[in-house]
Parts: sequence; structure tokens; C-alpha cells
Amino acid sequence: MVLRTVRHLRPKQIVYQIRQRIVKPGLGEYRIDREPEPCRCLPFLPKYPCRAGDTFTFLNRSSAFVSWNDTSKGMLWAYNLNYMDWLLQPGSSPQEGAEWIGRFIAELPQNRIGTDPYPIALRGMNWIKFIHLHRAEIPDSSLRRWNDSLYSQYRLLCEKLEYHLAGNHLLENAFSLFIASIHFSDSRLYEKAVKLLVQELDEQILPDGAHYEQSPMYHCILLDRLLDCCNFSAGNIRFAGQESVASFLRGKAAVMTGHLKGMLNDDASWPLFNDASPGVAPAPQELFAYAERLGVEPAATRLKECGYRSLRGGAMECFADVGNIMASYQAGHSHADTFNYELRIGGAPFVVDTGTSTYDKNARRQYERSTAAHNTVVVAGRDSSEVWGGFRMGARARVRLLEESDNRIAAEHDGYAPVRHRRIFEMHAGKFSVSDFLSGAETGSGFIHLAPEVEILSQSDTRIRTSTAVIAIEGAAEVKIYPQQVAAAYNSLRESQTVEMKFTGCMKYEIIPL
Repeated sequence: MVLRTVRHLRPKQIVYQIRQRIVKPGLGEYRIDREPEPCRCLPFLPKYPCRAGDTFTFLNRSSAFVSWNDTSKGMLWAYNLNYMDWLLQPGSSPQEGAEWIGRFIAELPQNRIGTDPYPIALRGMNWIKFIHLHRAEIPDSSLRRWNDSLYSQYRLLCEKLEYHLAGNHLLENAFSLFIASIHFSDSRLYEKAVKLLVQELDEQILPDGAHYEQSPMYHCILLDRLLDCCNFSAGNIRFAGQESVASFLRGKAAVMTGHLKGMLNDDASWPLFNDASPGVAPAPQELFAYAERLGVEPAATRLKECGYRSLRGGAMECFADVGNIMASYQAGHSHADTFNYELRIGGAPFVVDTGTSTYDKNARRQYERSTAAHNTVVVAGRDSSEVWGGFRMGARARVRLLEESDNRIAAEHDGYAPVRHRRIFEMHAGKFSVSDFLSGAETGSGFIHLAPEVEILSQSDTRIRTSTAVIAIEGAAEVKIYPQQVAAAYNSLRESQTVEMKFTGCMKYEIIPL
């Protein structure tokens, strides 16, 4: 399992995995030469409210402040505390923000979590935005202290760039370094940031505009950061050749915005594919409005390299996953969900992804990444791709797209080799159908995870009548319906119903709205 995971890593990742275990750079103390020049920026997107006095709420868990190293509610909760997003939440006063920044600086020598590179990167962007929003209200002495600390943290970030993880972490590092270089007018930071940013955006943004980790949630988060870079760069030209960099950033933002438009349901929600949960990323309409303020026009794109496809007909809309793992060397946010789909009827969820409720390395995390947690087929109790360790993936299913049209998609994968699984999605004549074929007349189980709002009215091995639609089944030897839970958000689960259909060789089911 470990070897099947490591074989997908890049040599540079392995080198830096070893390096980050041996080399432990510490936080130095640096003084900036001059006060940073004020930046001209259009309004940024606000952050979700997460602080009320000394009480913080992240991932639907609340706690009074204990310390910056408080991991009692999980490491991700502690990371969120150190991001300091609340500096930009609506209603947060500059005085309160100043007090927390001062407290953070005073306690930074004992803060081991706050000096991890990812929190440095996200917190740095928040501090810089806060400074430029409230500069006139910040005393000169405080401003100098903040900037000295901020610059010292960025020097540490340069020593701890997350090459060992790569993916969205390294891209966030690059976004943050770029914004810091504009803030400090620092040419060395700028050159380092631009080199890394161009390299990572070219690699991580697929030709169809999707982020290659294939999570709509992370796509929205990273688009927000990219638009921030466009914002800082457009109004603050401080380096030779910066106009061409600004144009490059706008081009990437245009294709990412165009892709997001193509990944939305009619109510502007996106499917919960891979690691994704509501209430974390900015809403699509906020992102579109931000892009419009910056003059970024969404590019005309078509779902292709991301592996997702959309089928629509009458009252039904479906998103299906018929793609490969694109971030092959960083599949930590990927699930064993080949041929998964979500289906909405009349604008309401009917078949849903079970979502993501935790990043803790526990049984729930393992289940949510497993094939059985998705609307696809399990063979011999195996996952179609080998997920383990919370954020690890070993062997992966390889997909071959066989046929594609406006109302029909056919593909097959080898995740159960030597058995091959072929699936056909069809949308026609007011019906949505799924046909599954297993080579060698093998036996498998097909899963349908119903939305919590869907009520089962009657059932048999050939027909399930719900409050929204009828599911007509052909070829199943046994049909079971049992209670299950789906993620409503992080650390929040809702009761639902799961349909499991055992079959040999082939099976088909149709979903017909009432």
C-alpha cells in the first residue's frame, strides 16, 4: 500500500519530505527598511463570521480561546484559528483586530502551529488586507511592529515552501508570497513568487479551467485567492514586467471563472465531489461579482479535462464523474468515486454525494473517501481506488471514455482489475438511467445515496417509489434500503437512506420523476 502510494510521488516531493523532517528553520527577527507604500485595491470578499469576543467557531465547533496551539478540536480547527480569517469578517472592528494581531505577535515564539507554512501563507494575506483596509486607524508604532513580524514570517515561509505536499498548499504559498511582494515592494520576494506562481498555475489549472485536485470547493477557494492577486497587481504596478504578469493572472482567473459557471446547478450550488463541504468557500455569485469588479470576463469553457460531465433534461440535472485522478502525485483530497454522480429533480437534491464531514484520520473519514460512500459500484468489497491514512491514495482506477453526447455518456475503468466496470449514463424522454456492466459476469453492489429530504414510500427488488421519483430496477438479485448519514457540513451529519443493489454481470435502473 505504501509503495503503491509512493510510486506516484515526484522525486522532488520525496526529497522535500525527507528535508522537512531534518531541517527545522526557525523564525528570525527582521526589520523592514522602510514603511510599505499604501496599496490601492478594490473591495475584497468578506470572510465567514467565526469570532464572537473570545469564542471561535470553525467547522461547526465552538470554543473559547485557550491558546494558538489548541488542538482539542482537531488540527484543522487549530489551523483555522491561526489563519485569522476573522480579521475580515463583517462587523469586526479595527480595534479588536489590532488587539488580536498584537497578542499573536507577543505569543508567536511559543506558537508551533502558527509557524507552519500553510497558516503563515493564509494569515499573511489576511494581515495585509487588514492593514490596507484600516491603515489610517493604525498607529505608526503598531504598523512598524506588525510589518516587521509579517516580514519575518514571510522569510520563514520562503524556507518552508510546501514542495513536499505540492498541490493547493504550494499554490497558496505562491499566492501569499506574491501579495506580500506587492505589499513590501520587495523585488526578491516578487521574483520568487512569480516564478512559483506561473509554474503552479500552469500545472494546476487544467485547460478547461478546473483546478486539478477536482474539488469544486477548493476551486472556489483558490479562485478567490487568484482574484486577490489580480486585485493587488492591477492597481499597484511596482516591478518591471508586472503588466505581463497581471495579464497572465487575469487569463487564469478567466478560465477558472468560466469553469465554475459550467459546474453549477440551476440554484448556483456545486456538486460535493471529492473533498467538498458547504460553508467553507466563497459562494459562486460572490466570486462572479468580484471578477466583474476586476474586469475579469469568464472564458467560454467546456467540461473536459476535469473529468466531470453534465446531463440535463426536463426537471432533472446531473453531474457525473467519468475522469481520472488528475493530481496524481497529490491525491490527498481525492475519493474512490469513479463513476459517481449527483442528480437533482425540480431543483432539489435527489441522489447526493455523502460529502465531507471531517479531516480527522478516523473511520468516518475512511468511509467518506470509500467507493461505498458514492453513487457507483463496489466489487468484492474493494474500493475502486485505494484510499487510506486520511489523505493517502495507492492504486488508482484508470478511466477510458467510450462515448459522449448531450444525453449519453459511456466509460469504463480498471479499478477492480482484472474485472472491468463499464457504466452508461443516459438522460432522455423525462428519464435518467444508469447501466452497469461487470466483465466476466462478476458480482457487484450498486449504491444510490438519497437526499435526506427524500422519503421512501414503497419498495421491492424491481421498483422503489419515493416522495420525488420512482426508481425502476432491472437485473438486481437483491435490493436493500438502510439508514445512512450524509455530511451537511464539517462535523455535521444528516440522516438519509441508501439503496444497495446486488447484481451479477449487468444491471440497469431508471429514475422517473413523479
